[in-house]
Amino acid sequence: MTAPVHERDIYVTANGLRHHVIARGRPGGRAIMLIHGLTQQAHVFDGIAGILAESFHVYALDVRGRGESAWGAPEDYNLATYVADLEAIREALGLERVILIGTSMGGMITMQYAALHPERVERAVLNDIGPEVDPSGGTRIREMLTSAPTGFKDLKAVAKYYRTENAPMMRLKSDEEVAEYARWHVRHSDSGLYVWKMDRAVRQVPAEPVPPPLEPWEALKKMACPVLVVRGAESDVLSRDVCERM
Repeated sequence: MTAPVHERDIYVTANGLRHHVIARGRPGGRAIMLIHGLTQQAHVFDGIAGILAESFHVYALDVRGRGESAWGAPEDYNLATYVADLEAIREALGLERVILIGTSMGGMITMQYAALHPERVERAVLNDIGPEVDPSGGTRIREMLTSAPTGFKDLKAVAKYYRTENAPMMRLKSDEEVAEYARWHVRHSDSGLYVWKMDRAVRQVPAEPVPPPLEPWEALKKMACPVLVVRGAESDVLSRDVCERM
């Protein structure tokens, strides 16, 4: 019988901000760092993290401005800063080499980090992301960022939002799983409403985005470790063409 996986919250200071990390598994094992998507937070990995923790020491990160991590300056919500944060967090945790698993934005961070710090990355998984974002997915994400409600009257309303706005991703989840997903993404505010557990600036689409440290295709080429690319058949973010070119 498998022993229950111990979970603990860790807070580390990286680049002047407090970052939240959920650690699972036996300290000293091979380390996996899980990096979420644009508007997500560390608990989106709860299911797979528990499984991986049976064999690895797993760290799920709250990227700055999300979850329990501190908020930063709006101009610092960019890949260059996220990559610098990841390196500072790795160092603060005392990890020599890591396996990176990144979803969407987390995959972008993974590509850039692995290209810039090849000696620190053992393996990498890119989930639903590549060097190019499919235009249809990019449009959908921008519309989601600008149209999302700023508050909800209760947790049921949050769950309903995810059921309708993220229907493709949520359709295989039970009502209990959607409710849990919703609960981790909001907090109960002084106004009485449930608001996003995320800096509002994260949802703002910059007029002039800060370019990444490396051109995305160049970053992919510079990844020296084994890489697994995961693409769902209905993905509107990572097209089949880009996936095959990778």
